[in-house]
Amino acid sequence: MMESVKARAATAVAKSSDEYRRVVEEEEELDEAEWGRRTEARSRGRRRAERYVFTCALFASLNAILLGYDVGVMSGAIIYIQKDLHISEFQEEILVGCLSVISLLGSLSGGRTSDAIGRKWTMGLGAIIFQTGAVIMTFAPSFTVLMIGRLLAGVGIGFGAMISAVYIAEISPASARGTLTSLPEICINLGILLGYVSNYAFSGLSEHISWRVMLGVGILPSVFIGVALFVIPESPRWLMMEKRVPEARAVLLLISESEAEVDERLAEIEEAANIMKSVKSEDKAVWRELLNPSPAVRRMLYAGCGIQLFQQITGIDATVYYSPTIFRDAGIKSDQELLAATVAVGFAKTIFILVTIFLIDKVGRKPLLYVSTIGMTVCLFVLGIALTLQKHAMGLISPSVGIDLATFAVCGNVAFFSIGMGPICWVLSSEIFPIRLRAQASALGQVGGRVGSGLVSMSFLSMARAISVGGMFFVFGAISTVSVAFVYFCVPETKGKTLEQIEIMFEGGNGWKGGEVELEDTQHLIQGDKKSASLG
Repeated sequence: MMESVKARAATAVAKSSDEYRRVVEEEEELDEAEWGRRTEARSRGRRRAERYVFTCALFASLNAILLGYDVGVMSGAIIYIQKDLHISEFQEEILVGCLSVISLLGSLSGGRTSDAIGRKWTMGLGAIIFQTGAVIMTFAPSFTVLMIGRLLAGVGIGFGAMISAVYIAEISPASARGTLTSLPEICINLGILLGYVSNYAFSGLSEHISWRVMLGVGILPSVFIGVALFVIPESPRWLMMEKRVPEARAVLLLISESEAEVDERLAEIEEAANIMKSVKSEDKAVWRELLNPSPAVRRMLYAGCGIQLFQQITGIDATVYYSPTIFRDAGIKSDQELLAATVAVGFAKTIFILVTIFLIDKVGRKPLLYVSTIGMTVCLFVLGIALTLQKHAMGLISPSVGIDLATFAVCGNVAFFSIGMGPICWVLSSEIFPIRLRAQASALGQVGGRVGSGLVSMSFLSMARAISVGGMFFVFGAISTVSVAFVYFCVPETKGKTLEQIEIMFEGGNGWKGGEVELEDTQHLIQGDKKSASLG
């Protein structure tokens, strides 16, 4: 009897144990299934957000095609404008170089405009102004009318070029911001290549028609920009500045992986925009703060304005605008051969920008800047040597070798530019300034670049006549050498940091030469700020 009871008890315990194990296993299976579903949902959300952000960034970058196309097409169109309108060398320099200077009006007013009407509608305004200028240039009967259209096109380009990078930086996650903010530079290169191809394609038309068709084709990209405005959303950071929180949250839901990420980004933006808390600097006017900067803002201005300046005074616009002049000095005679050589330059400039796209968020900004500035320096000196030998020491190298060496140096210069100085200039200028200063400071950062570009473009032919084309590239090579030191001392590494962490990094003022400020450093800074606030 006792044994049967024990046997029944043991059986019951065994059954209970089996039942318990079965329930646990079911719960574990349920947890694993639920975990798998959640993982898959997060993965789908991440892919959806990445696709949407990339689409928005690509559409916003279309503005940059306008700038690139104008730069590329004018290098060839000017040959036929000279013949048709009989303009002087001085008028040629003014026509080519004025775009860079006049685009300052668009850039500087674009910062205030984008704060008033929003980022995306500022891009639309820029496209409309450019279209107007392009139409006037296409049908210009004289140099005066051509200049009016050129000035309007410059203002429109200034609007679009300034705000595109700002918009992309404000919608991009930190992990992909470098890649996405490089898209405008890709579009500039694509626009330059299209301009070169347009020159070559329409070079067979009459002198009176060819340059008009070349310039008129530039209207097409601005039409696509108008369509894009109905696809892309407004910047969530601008919406937060306007205290339109529900709209900002709706946009963040489209560009974020999950609601948890939305809440986190919303809190970061809200704190940075000083909506929840009043901050002392909020009471300052933006321009007053920029003109009388704190040490942190001064470091930002050094980096942002300096890299824009060096991007241009190393001679990239002279290389692009006057590439036919350079190749003619190297020994190429035919107009069509000159334009064909410029197409090779356009391909080199466009292809190598892809290197940056794949590496900028993996390798970082500073390593690519070092490769870029050192490579440009070498190519500029080689180009100077090649052109000088062709002109003053024909016996040392054959004409064909001189042409090949000059072509290689020009292509190498634009390729190294596309690896670093070109795209990273846009990235840094759009990510290093705090939200309250970003639009205006980014516009101010372009002042040095636009002025430098204008001075180089409007003086290149005159200076080349005085010291030779080869001599000009020795000057550019010397300036490029200085740019290597600038990168070392003044440019920090911003890879993988949120816009808010970058602001904290500049306030700390360390990590420049090492190129990297660790997360622990920013945590110490945050803790230090909290302690200071509590003591205050």
